[in-house]
Amino acid sequence: MDYFPHMKNLQTTDNLKYERQLWQEGFTCIMGLDEVGRGCLAGPVVAAGVILKPGHTIEGVTDSKQIASHEKRTTIAKKIKEQAIAYVIKECSPEEIDRHNILRASLLAMEKCVNASAVTPDFLFIDGNKFHAGLIPHKCIVKGDLYSASIGAASILAKVYRDERMFQLHELYPFYGWDSNVGYPTLKHYAGLASHGISPIHRRSFKLKTSLILKTDNHDNIA
Repeated sequence: MDYFPHMKNLQTTDNLKYERQLWQEGFTCIMGLDEVGRGCLAGPVVAAGVILKPGHTIEGVTDSKQIASHEKRTTIAKKIKEQAIAYVIKECSPEEIDRHNILRASLLAMEKCVNASAVTPDFLFIDGNKFHAGLIPHKCIVKGDLYSASIGAASILAKVYRDERMFQLHELYPFYGWDSNVGYPTLKHYAGLASHGISPIHRRSFKLKTSLILKTDNHDNIA
């Protein structure tokens, strides 16, 4: 169930207004949840959850896509980790994505965050319009990374983590341009697939435009 229908049409550039509404109602551990990597051809889908201190935001927090560079996102991510009550980052692997489909894997990654949090949330804000109902009340917010500081903080942590993971995987599989496209479908990515084939990091349920399989032992060395 999507709780608090009186918040349904609350659209604002004040990215603490959703949190402030619930803090005033007595909630103290509001977790914002977001995921990144749904549209990628390769790599995990990564989710993060962040619980901010009541009454506080963190300078620079907004939708991670609005922040110009990885370096700036990394700086803000460090502040989030230092200042938040709690944060957690989880992922679903390409194999899980292929098994469940990308939407279910995205929701599963967010559920992993809730279940793994060192601090139990008393309310959840989720970016988007879908989430599995559970014992913790929740609110889905379309474009929530812009309208909720908690979700915005989660989007930054998830993106920084996933981008750095893809940079590492690029060193093992340098054919696809993951150091720049981080797994998203680009001309360079498709060219690498056409020339070298599908790596163990690719999502085989996605349209990869080739049946060629990369011949390599690199996947045995993935941490």
